[in-house]
Amino acid sequence: MFEITLIAMGKLKEKFYLSAASEYAKRLSGYCRFSLVELPECRLPENPSTGELQAGLEKEADVILSKIPKNTWFCVFTPEGATLSSEALAKKIADVKNSGKSGACFLIGSSFGMAQRVKDRADFRLSMSPMTFPHHLARIMVLEQLYRSEAIQAGSKYHK
Repeated sequence: MFEITLIAMGKLKEKFYLSAASEYAKRLSGYCRFSLVELPECRLPENPSTGELQAGLEKEADVILSKIPKNTWFCVFTPEGATLSSEALAKKIADVKNSGKSGACFLIGSSFGMAQRVKDRADFRLSMSPMTFPHHLARIMVLEQLYRSEAIQAGSKYHK
């Protein structure tokens, strides 16, 4: 069975986010093996210097890169990435499934972004929108879109 991994920086705390994340993870597991990897954000001062920020992102990069499952397609969410419709994302994931990869791994970086070497490692860079969203809400949106992608591929009425 195809495996989808979501790596997310930071932990959800609010009950409503936890509830929504749990619901979409449960729904997603009907279509694939799903795993969520939550990683701690590097602690930085209130207004970090460029050097402090880079050092923090590099520390996060070490951990992120070690958590990407072997033989998976790796996609990062980043503002400069491509924008796709739900149908186009479903097609992209279907193409990955047909490519011989055992799974797909998606990354939601920290509130400060991600190190360039993580972006360079990605097979695909995806933007959610030119708008800015709270990271906790972005996670729910990604989970919903992953579920929607699987439902589209299965021909479910969910997408209609």
